[in-house]
Amino acid sequence: MDTAAQPGPIRIRVFGRTDVGQIREHNEDNFLVANLSTGRRGLMAEDREQLVGPHGTVFGVCDGMGGAAAGEVASQLAVDIVYEQLTSDEVPAHRDEFARRLVRAVEVAGARIFHEARADRSRRGMGTTATVAALLDARLFIAQVGDSRAYILRGDRLVQVSRDQSLVNQLIEAGQLTEEEAETFEHNNIILQALGTSETVQVDLTYVDLRRGDVLLLCSDGLSGMIRSDEIREVLMNYEDPLMACKELTDRANAAGGHDNITVIVARFVDGLSDPSPTDELGYAKYALPDGQPPVESGERISTHPELMQTSPPSEEAEREQRRLRVSYTMVGVATPFPGPAEGAAQDGQPRETPAPGPGPGPERVEHVVDDPVVLPTTGLAPRTVGALVVTAMVLVTVLGFVLLR
Repeated sequence: MDTAAQPGPIRIRVFGRTDVGQIREHNEDNFLVANLSTGRRGLMAEDREQLVGPHGTVFGVCDGMGGAAAGEVASQLAVDIVYEQLTSDEVPAHRDEFARRLVRAVEVAGARIFHEARADRSRRGMGTTATVAALLDARLFIAQVGDSRAYILRGDRLVQVSRDQSLVNQLIEAGQLTEEEAETFEHNNIILQALGTSETVQVDLTYVDLRRGDVLLLCSDGLSGMIRSDEIREVLMNYEDPLMACKELTDRANAAGGHDNITVIVARFVDGLSDPSPTDELGYAKYALPDGQPPVESGERISTHPELMQTSPPSEEAEREQRRLRVSYTMVGVATPFPGPAEGAAQDGQPRETPAPGPGPGPERVEHVVDDPVVLPTTGLAPRTVGALVVTAMVLVTVLGFVLLR
C-alpha cells in the first residue's frame, strides 16, 4: 500500500449532529460517519473513537433541496449510495485508487438521484449537496459538490479547505462582491450544481495532509451561513470533545436564527500522525489523479501525486480577465440569473429558475443550473423582406380603417 511514513494507526474521535433549525418544519439534511474497515456506520458509543483501518474511513454531509420530502430523500440516497460504493472486500492498493473510488461514489450517487427524480413525479427537482471526506492514511481527500463546507483547525488557525460552488462565491472571486456584502446579498443561496439535478456532475477533489491534533469540521450552510468562522474556531478550540463541540455549534446557529437545517461533523485526529511543522501548507488544494488532471485555475495549487507543483502566478490583469470570464460563463444561458419577486429562484434541473417549495417563512434552498443558451426560432426570411411585409400590413390596416369609418 502506498502510504507516507507515519507514527502508527490513526486514531480519531468523532461525532455528528443534525438539527431542524428554528424555521423549517422538517429536516432535509443527512450525514455519514463510517469505518469502512469494520463495516460500522453510525455513532454508537463504540463508534465515536476509531482507528483508521486498511479500507479507510469516511465522513459526509449532504444538504437536500426540492421541497416536501424530496430533499430529505435526495440527501438520504446520497449518503447511502456513497457508503455502498465505498464498501468493498478489496483493500485499496494505494491512495489514488482510494481517491478514484471516492469520486466515483459521488458521481454514482448523483446519477441515481437524477434517475429517481425522473421516475417519480412527486420528487421532480430534488437534489442535494455533498461534501465527503475520506482517508486511508495521513492524506485526507474531500469530494465536493455544492456549498456544504469542510474546515480544518490546526492550532489556532481555522481554514476552509473546500470551495463553495455558489454564485456568491464566484462573484467574490471575481471582485464584484466583498465578504461583507456577500452576507446580505439577496441571492446568496444560489448554488451552481448539486447531485440529482443532472445525470453527471463535476466533483471537485481536494486534499489535506493531516497532522496530529488537527480537527475536521464538515457542515451544511445552516451552520456556516449563521455564525462566523471566528466563532466556529472559538468553539472547536474550547471544546475538545466532538460531541460537545457539535452541540455548541448547533445551539449557536439556532440562537442566531436557525434559518435552515443545521448539520455538523467534528473529527479530531488524536494519534498516528506527524506533529505540525511551521513549513506545512494548509488550504484549498486540488488533487489530480494520474489518469487525468483537472484544469488549473489561475493561482491554484494542485497535487500531481506524490509531489506538489506550484503554478506560476499570473499577472494581475490576466487574473481579473480569468475571473470575469468564469462569472460571465456562469451567467450566460441562465433565463433569470437574478430573479425578481414575481419570478422566483432556481428549481433543480429546470431550464428557468422557479421557487423550490418548502415550509415556513425562512429563505428557500435554491439551486442554479447552467443550461445551454436558448435559441429562438426564426422565419428564415431576409430582414428586408420581413420589413416590407410589415409595412404592407400596416398600409392595408390603415386603408381598411378609413373605408370602415366612411
